[in-house]
Amino acid sequence: MGKPPIANNPDIRFLGKLLGDVIRAYGGEALFKRIEYIRATSVDRARGVAGADAIDPGLDRLTLDETIDFVRGFMLFSMLANLAEDRQAALAGDGTDVAAALARLQAEGIGREAVAELLSQALIAPVLTAHPTEVRRKSMIDHKNRIADLMALRDANAAETEDGDRVEEAIQRQIALLWQTRVLRRERLGVADEVETALSYFRDVFLPVLPRLYARWDRALGSRTPSFLRPGSWIGGDRDGNPFVTADSLRLALARSAETVLVYYLEAVHALGAELSISTEHAAVDEAVLRLAEASHDTGRSRADEPYRRALSGIYARLCATHQELAGKPAPRPAPIAGKPYAEPGELREELAAVARALSHQGGGMLASGGALGRLIRAVETFGFHLATLDLRQNSAVHERVVAELLKAAGVCGDYAALAEEDRVALLRRELASPRPLTSPYADYSEETASELAIAHAAAEAHARYGRQCITNYIVSMSQSVSDLLEVHVLLKEAGLYIPGENPQAHVMAVPLFETIGDLESAPAIIEAWLALPEVAAISAGRGHQEVMIGYSDSNKDGGYLTSTWQLSRGSTALAPVFARAGVRMQLFHGRGGSVGRGGGSSFAAILAQPRGTVQGRIRITEQGEVIAAKYGTRESAAANLEAVASATLIASLEAEPLAPADAARFAAAMDTLSASAFRAYRGLVYETEGFRTFFRQMTPIAEISGLKIGSRPASRKKSDAIEDLRAIPWVFSWAQSRAMLPGWYGVGAAMSAFEDKGLLREMAAAWPFFQAMLDNMEQVLAKSDMGIAARYAALVEDAALRDHVFGRIRDGWQATHDCLLQATRQTRLLEKHPALDMSIRLRLPYIEPLNLLQIELMKRHRAGETDERIREGILLSINAVATALRNSG
Repeated sequence: MGKPPIANNPDIRFLGKLLGDVIRAYGGEALFKRIEYIRATSVDRARGVAGADAIDPGLDRLTLDETIDFVRGFMLFSMLANLAEDRQAALAGDGTDVAAALARLQAEGIGREAVAELLSQALIAPVLTAHPTEVRRKSMIDHKNRIADLMALRDANAAETEDGDRVEEAIQRQIALLWQTRVLRRERLGVADEVETALSYFRDVFLPVLPRLYARWDRALGSRTPSFLRPGSWIGGDRDGNPFVTADSLRLALARSAETVLVYYLEAVHALGAELSISTEHAAVDEAVLRLAEASHDTGRSRADEPYRRALSGIYARLCATHQELAGKPAPRPAPIAGKPYAEPGELREELAAVARALSHQGGGMLASGGALGRLIRAVETFGFHLATLDLRQNSAVHERVVAELLKAAGVCGDYAALAEEDRVALLRRELASPRPLTSPYADYSEETASELAIAHAAAEAHARYGRQCITNYIVSMSQSVSDLLEVHVLLKEAGLYIPGENPQAHVMAVPLFETIGDLESAPAIIEAWLALPEVAAISAGRGHQEVMIGYSDSNKDGGYLTSTWQLSRGSTALAPVFARAGVRMQLFHGRGGSVGRGGGSSFAAILAQPRGTVQGRIRITEQGEVIAAKYGTRESAAANLEAVASATLIASLEAEPLAPADAARFAAAMDTLSASAFRAYRGLVYETEGFRTFFRQMTPIAEISGLKIGSRPASRKKSDAIEDLRAIPWVFSWAQSRAMLPGWYGVGAAMSAFEDKGLLREMAAAWPFFQAMLDNMEQVLAKSDMGIAARYAALVEDAALRDHVFGRIRDGWQATHDCLLQATRQTRLLEKHPALDMSIRLRLPYIEPLNLLQIELMKRHRAGETDERIREGILLSINAVATALRNSG
């Protein structure tokens, strides 16, 4: 690719050169020179060397075939640059690890005892979702990860791989494979595909990384920590707007998860059996291990004096039987002896712990302190037989229709939908108090109702099969009332997951998801009424906590970036005293996406910016789309990101409020004013401007994005082109492609311009973590946006008057936001105080602009009716390439 611009990362230069060599070798000298000319011209243009239109002639001369190759080349450079930067960040460290958090807390007089007490009740859960913003095929990500592994060997000055290949040649081979790998999916991903993709991250990253992190944290704390960080998943259980998620997909996801984790345990026990060759001729052995050895019925003469191996043979046999029972098929390497399946993971852990205790009784515990056995025990504690807790999710409107049908069919209520809220609550509570089921095997239910009942019964089967930890939460999207949550309990009761009585039990927790601005404002009142119900109070007391999910994506689409961010913070703050009065621990679940418009940005900064008293050691966060590969694509990046989330949770839970009460009140009042102004500006443009819907659909590649087969979920909740019905993901993704990135900033400029006390804004930017995080994330969006390129996309709008009016408002709003941000942060240019991020973005911009220009030209031709398949392919490739270069665009 030649010499990359403005890059001081030697890995980028090295990988870029290899990519250039590959393009020359496989595409020919002519193609290489054309790509290199455009690259060099774009770099000069970014540096201000060339004229404003210097790059266009180079693009004009590309044939359609060359266009496709050019887009692939620029996309691959961006992918390799991402890899290099991620490696550099992971190797350098940034003070966001748990050891640094402990030191920070210690400096404030908060000792290890307070941390240990917090962790005894803590839960930190990154939750993987299938929300479709990952545009790259898994094959592309796999090649990239192999390059990362090879680069690690290169760091260690290894000349050869373990197979005897020269390291640099092996890297070049992987880049050559990338060049020849098809970028686009031919078929849309199904739920089963999404399950398998997620399992690859759990198998290859989470399973090996988390036990190692726990060992590190144990050393830092000086004691064994509880397994407080446990991953979760939505994939196979998230039905909100996805008709392809059914009871069968739920069963598939759970069975494949159990199979994955059990195979990992089997491999680990097999390796331990090879390692623990301790003979009774040289060591005394505890009675517990001898009992396990005898119970194994391993009569191999060669192992007669090796009780540890015989004990592990028995454990292996029991795991094989468990695999057969839970996965429904034999283990990949069957045991030579028979074993009884484990009833639950605790049995396996206890047998492994017995082996560990026996080893600790000799040699000062030299063989029991950590090692492979310690990591396996930690894995069993963390992952059980279910691997990752799977959430159920459905929209409240679906539950309302289903419950209404059940009540009508049972002769209880002929028109549930017509009831007032208080009457609904009274009716549902009566049903929940009764042991009588609502459903009848003789009733003929609609397909929707039958499907929802099947999900509840499949969840009950899963509890019996895998243990209750496999499904613990039922997310209710668009929660707007107490009855929305009670309806879930009614459905759970039909499957035996809600048990009425004097001490009622709910084996799955109903979790409200508050998404719109109005819902966030109503959340405290709804939760107060929910926790005040005697049966709910009893269930919550027994469980010890109640979860509330807050949605970043739809609240942003509904009210804009500033209002969404502030209402999420205010809502969290207002919920804390509600839970305190009820005597129930609050657990917030943050529904964040990859882009800033959907709650993206640094997880570390985002958690630190949470209002004090709202974290309390318990937090769940969604990890979506391209963010999963970015954070967890390699073990090194996963370890760094999990460390950051854990350390930020400790600090946010234990550190004192950084603001004095008077300052906090002043700042909050200012944010109320700013939020109201930003909300009016955003709603005025997006929802109140005539023709805006047409402008959006013609300016952005929203229609073309639907051709990307990146997920099983439809782009809209309903068959409608209304922005209200459009999912937040394609909304944000489309604006990112057009480089306007409107969801990440619009309305802020109007609000800050109108705010009279500019000194107060500067004070807030200097002293308030919440405001700092909000401005930092917005600054990144502004730096990646480009109104010049966005204007070219706006030229696609057919109505000139509409185009000029709407885009003029967007352009003016961007400039106002840009100027106000610099004024508040006391900078002369964007990212002046963030040089590393500034360099990263400036490195990418020369590679994104030609992609945008080509995308626009291809969209013009496609919309004009040209039918050459290469035009459509070029558009989809350019969408893929721009997303890769921008990184967090979905």
